[in-house]
Amino acid sequence: MRNSYLLPLILLLTACSGERSEELTNTSTEFFDILLLGGSIYSGENVSPVITDVGIRGDRISAIGDLSANEAGLILDVSGLAVAPGFIDIHTHAVRTGLDDGIFRWPDAENVIRQGVTTVISGPDGDSPLPISNTLAAIEANPVAVNFGTFVGHGSIRANVMGEDDRPPSEEELQRMRDEVAEAMQQGAFGLSSGLIYPPGRFASTEEVIELAKIAAQYRGIYISHMRQEGLEVLESVAETIRIGEEGGLPAQITHHKIVGAPMWGKSLETLAMVDAARARGIDVSMDQYPYTASSSRLTILFPGWSLDGGGGALLGRLRDAGLREQIKEEIAYNIEVDRGGNDPANVVLSDCQHDSTINGLNLSQILDQQGRDISNENAAELLMELVEGSDCRAIFHAMSEDDVRRIMQHPVTMTASDGGIEAPTERMPHPRYYGTFARLIGHYVREENVLPLHTAVHKMTRLPADRMGLTDYGRIEVDAMADIAVFDPRTVIDKATFENPHQYAEGVHHVFVAGRAVLLNGEMTGARPGRVLRSTEYRQ
Repeated sequence: MRNSYLLPLILLLTACSGERSEELTNTSTEFFDILLLGGSIYSGENVSPVITDVGIRGDRISAIGDLSANEAGLILDVSGLAVAPGFIDIHTHAVRTGLDDGIFRWPDAENVIRQGVTTVISGPDGDSPLPISNTLAAIEANPVAVNFGTFVGHGSIRANVMGEDDRPPSEEELQRMRDEVAEAMQQGAFGLSSGLIYPPGRFASTEEVIELAKIAAQYRGIYISHMRQEGLEVLESVAETIRIGEEGGLPAQITHHKIVGAPMWGKSLETLAMVDAARARGIDVSMDQYPYTASSSRLTILFPGWSLDGGGGALLGRLRDAGLREQIKEEIAYNIEVDRGGNDPANVVLSDCQHDSTINGLNLSQILDQQGRDISNENAAELLMELVEGSDCRAIFHAMSEDDVRRIMQHPVTMTASDGGIEAPTERMPHPRYYGTFARLIGHYVREENVLPLHTAVHKMTRLPADRMGLTDYGRIEVDAMADIAVFDPRTVIDKATFENPHQYAEGVHHVFVAGRAVLLNGEMTGARPGRVLRSTEYRQ
């Protein structure tokens, strides 16, 4: 029985071809599971779209061309809409603290599905569950709406082998870390991630990371890094990332590339030139980015590295020492001035304080004012130490330049990634990137600001990350590719999440298919959970 959902006919996009593609012309009637008729097809390549039809059988795209004479179980008139590969988010925290949060808590993944995302890659910033096989098995046992893959985290491995001490590994410990990287790659990790700004990754030498990167390289993995610094030492950090890729013998990716702190604004001109120079001499370097001028992390990112040696308990001990506390305070105040604080305590907004949810959404200046304290970087530093003593918090840091964001966005090897996760309305006040990254790129930066053409934006969200991961049948609209498809209206798609009210779903995405099954249909979630666990072992040649 044919089901037909006819959408209102919309004027065709001026960027599209004026005629339908004739890739496939049928002389006899065929039957498909799903037919998408008359859409503007964005293949995932960085090329203009064509107006044509797409036929799906099972979990694959089975035909592209004039299919209007055929029958299907579900026929959708998508005239005037964009038909693109499902978006791939190469940097997510879809698995958070364990099996009771993130994708396990919200398996429908509505916040990303409504953006057109069909694949999430977890384990970034050096942080992943170990062994990764347990997480992959748990997701297979409890199906979710999106595809899921993961990196293995250098920081997690280092903590497992060495704890959180600031010291080099022994040869025996280094070998154990090599073995853990190899085990994770054998279990399907897509590469090695590092968070060299966070403990314990920040205690590792470049040489240590290179040694582990060499193991990932043996399994055709990539290296993706939250660099040591994104502020005053960003140039040195880019050079280190390039070196790790070169000497490790594998592709390297600067993840959520940004320039933090007013003293360094404009330095993207130099970081991008470094990437170009490395690529010119044959080093495979790429980047990803979220389209916002604010970052998000734990408050301890503003603490001096030496204070974090030994983990949280050791930090609390140092804060109880009057002399050390004063030294820590001075260095935090300096970081507020020149780094993520943007030289104004109002730029640091608390987003997830588990010990006191009433302060979520308040900035440091507001809290100081409520407490009757003068607003200064020094008092803000004292407040930060008190909050960490309470249980630590996550915060949003407004300390980036719009010019750098746009410049990085336009670079041809920059892909889009959220650095978000799976979320639903809670008392947390997460960064709006959780709900809006991909819709914001299209709605704000493509349509409203004309920073990129739409076909380039789609490329950055689909084929570019798919090829980076070696996912040869994802991120593309072509025959025999996986039927992961996002159908959206380029004239209306937009992010709604704001820093003040982040729990708002994006708008303008009409249909989303994962492995040939509708998870969003006519703007409504279907409850289907066809997402698959992706393992690199299935794609290595």
